[in-house]
Amino acid sequence: MRNFVAIKRLLPLVRLYPWAIPTIVVLGVLSSLFEGLSISLFIPVLQTLLQDAPQAASDSPLLQGLFYVLESIPERDRLWMLPAAIFGCILIKNGLGYANTVLSAWFNSRISHRLRSQVFDQLLSVGYSYLETQESGKLMNTLASETWRTSQALSTFISLITTACTTIVYAALLMLISWPLTLLIAIVMALISLTIQLVTHRIKRLGQQAVQANADLGVRMYEGLIGMRTIRAFGQEDYEQQKFDRTSRRVQKALLKLDIVSGTVHPLYEMLSALLVLSILVLVGLHDRTSLPTLLTFLFMLYRLQPQMQQIDGYRTSLLALSSSIDDVFLFLERSDKPYLRSGTLPFFGLQQHIALQSVGFRYTAQDKPALDNVSLQIAAGKTTALVGPSGAGKSTLINLICRFHDPTEGEIWVDRQPLRSLDLKSWRERMAIVSQDIHIFNATIAEILPMVVRTPAVQKLLRQQNKPMPTNLSTRCLKAMIRLLAIAAFGFRADSGSALPSPAPSSAIPTF
Repeated sequence: MRNFVAIKRLLPLVRLYPWAIPTIVVLGVLSSLFEGLSISLFIPVLQTLLQDAPQAASDSPLLQGLFYVLESIPERDRLWMLPAAIFGCILIKNGLGYANTVLSAWFNSRISHRLRSQVFDQLLSVGYSYLETQESGKLMNTLASETWRTSQALSTFISLITTACTTIVYAALLMLISWPLTLLIAIVMALISLTIQLVTHRIKRLGQQAVQANADLGVRMYEGLIGMRTIRAFGQEDYEQQKFDRTSRRVQKALLKLDIVSGTVHPLYEMLSALLVLSILVLVGLHDRTSLPTLLTFLFMLYRLQPQMQQIDGYRTSLLALSSSIDDVFLFLERSDKPYLRSGTLPFFGLQQHIALQSVGFRYTAQDKPALDNVSLQIAAGKTTALVGPSGAGKSTLINLICRFHDPTEGEIWVDRQPLRSLDLKSWRERMAIVSQDIHIFNATIAEILPMVVRTPAVQKLLRQQNKPMPTNLSTRCLKAMIRLLAIAAFGFRADSGSALPSPAPSSAIPTF
């Protein structure tokens, strides 16, 4: 039942490339057909080598066809034509298998990229209030690890479909050889599969533990990296190492248990299947030795069917183990249970009069005390306004509301007599400059960062005023010219005129428009 839930979550990914899965399945089935044909052709080869062996009359259409092929080939040509046909089938089988592998890898890479892109887009678009309640390490684990495991689950699902179709093909061949024996085999195989399911029933819970342990390790890694200076400043290296080792050991134990339970599928299936094949060989051989050609063909096909059945159980177990990762990714992508800030439609071209807060109140959650309560003030255009107060007074909260990272829970913010909610959010923030106490320095060069800044409206306006085109060749000379333009746009002075940079703004300064 759990597998069906996981498969249902994967279906939207399947619809992205509706032609891919049928093509992969067809290639896989054709590859298996040519493999089965190559195995079947060994029967006339053996008949040629053992010319004095008794041939039993058979009602099997498959055996009759193979014997017809043998009789239609001159005896002098049989020992080179039949091996050549077998080798040709093997070549075609491997060519189809390689095409199946390449197409599967292409499909899996596309889906992995699409999942990562969707998760990152969700991070960029979801309300900031949601991100503040989530652990950064867990979000990083969802983006980096669980998306990959989800694409792996989709690949497993495709392999499961291909293997199931291949199993049907081999089962049909077995039915053509001996339907009573095939029905007996089907019943025994079902009992073997049920036995394996009982042995691996814990795998879903172990998968959940592995996902949670990975998320906790992601938190430890993230906090260790961003807090490295603090850790060293207070001499807490040993303590943090112990915390990291405890979390890492939890991941080790969770994955080890998962591998131990998953690893029981192959040996258990192989032992039970070997017992089944040997039992058939002994019973049928003792009952009627003249039916050895039929038995040989049947065992050839059964030999190839067993790995397929084993893979079906293996894929089912893998899907069960990966279902927690699927849940993690798709629950994060679910939009109905998360807050979003709706952008307004009015474009913002610059502050003309003032920003006004009218009886503004804000709570981070319904249970929290008000961070702001009944705040009313005006911030005039063209003037400097400073907010001064002790820690926790609400200065940063007020800045967050003006930047519209949150919406007030009470009251309204007005911009030039227009509600802030009605303004186009992108154009509002593009006209804003902010120096925050938790500013992030991106891992990028000046050549990578400046083109992003040049595209902002303020710098574009300055370029138009000075009749300068949008830079395309980021040479050293061009970079210096762009830095001078940005200095003029930001501070109103020339960067090469010897003017000193202004002192840093207070951490809770009103953004500059």
